Amino acid sequence: MRHAAGRPSRRPRWLSLGVGSIGATSFLSDTGHEMVTAILPSFIINVLGGSAAVLGLIEGFSDALTGLSKLAGGPLADDPRRRRRMASGGYTVTAVATGAIGITVATWQAGILRGISWAARGFRSPARDSMLATLAAEGATGRAYGVERAGDNLGAVLGPLLGGALATWIGVRPTIWVSVIPGLLAALAIGVAARQARLVVAETPGGKTRLLDGYRRLRGTGLLRVLIPIALFEGGNLAATLLILRANELLIAEGFPTAAAIALTTVLYAAYNASAALLSIPAGALIDRIGARTVLALGAAAYVAAYFGLAFTAPVWGFVLLFFVLGSIGIGLGETAESTLVAHQVPDAMRGSGFGMLGLVQAGGDLTATVIGGAIYTAAGAAACFTYAGIWMAAAGIVAALLPLRKPELPAAA
Repeated sequence: MRHAAGRPSRRPRWLSLGVGSIGATSFLSDTGHEMVTAILPSFIINVLGGSAAVLGLIEGFSDALTGLSKLAGGPLADDPRRRRRMASGGYTVTAVATGAIGITVATWQAGILRGISWAARGFRSPARDSMLATLAAEGATGRAYGVERAGDNLGAVLGPLLGGALATWIGVRPTIWVSVIPGLLAALAIGVAARQARLVVAETPGGKTRLLDGYRRLRGTGLLRVLIPIALFEGGNLAATLLILRANELLIAEGFPTAAAIALTTVLYAAYNASAALLSIPAGALIDRIGARTVLALGAAAYVAAYFGLAFTAPVWGFVLLFFVLGSIGIGLGETAESTLVAHQVPDAMRGSGFGMLGLVQAGGDLTATVIGGAIYTAAGAAACFTYAGIWMAAAGIVAALLPLRKPELPAAA
């Protein structure tokens, strides 16, 4: 960004140490916990003697805790001083609780630790996202969130690959223990970002924060209008497992042996996450140029094409690859746009609460989309499931493109 002669910039270049540190934080943390996620089914069932039902209960309970903890952590993150402690503590607890799963001897112990880890993930998120909005250079908020999303998605690629390789080499339990290393490195990286944030925003002592008070203060910010297209987008955001299931069915129908179809589907999923990671920063640059609502609409359109393609395509692997890529474009554009929309709409003193509301909408939408989508898939087939999700995405794109905001999409002054 150019500044008037003799007028110093209060913010660094868009790819600053603070923004880069948050990108590294997301990459390291996701690498650590995705290492465990990849091998957790084997650990629960083959090592601890659990069942698929137990695994589903653990994961469902943990996901619910993530959404609730985002809601609880939002108002607390309105205070810039508290953000640093929340973020650092959240990443540390996630790392330690995830690594400790490796010492458990019963499924209930693993479930409690998984829940603690996922609750810490949710609790830290509003603090991290609010801090990132503070660190983002003026006019480059989209790119800043693109860096964070890129790190997150790259971790989702490396983590499962590293977890699978280490489990083969050193065993399942030691691999879970090793996951604490990238997790603790993430806690150090967020500390660097926190120190940079202190240089941008003067920290003043804050009073006691009440949960409802934080959300009441959001009235009049126009956040509700922003959340409407986001809620529609998340209402159609099916879990990747349903995409994987559909791809596996199509590949088997094409004539691939079951083992080969499973292997190819795994590669497709890795490519899905890698494509989303590569797209995140360009998506952020596009947001800074044409606006977050427009980019959210484009992401929804990509999903519409992917879902209807998966619903009605012929069983040809090239088509399956195409629709997976379109899905990765949808998530790469959509996730980055959602965070940027909230950062632009809510002033710094309320951003924690704003991101807490975003987390609640995302968690509720994802849960609803997957539960209803899975039920439709079982009862009526893949075409009905993906058509259902495609309709939600079409509505999200239309509303995002047409619904006016109550104020311009400009970053709030720190």
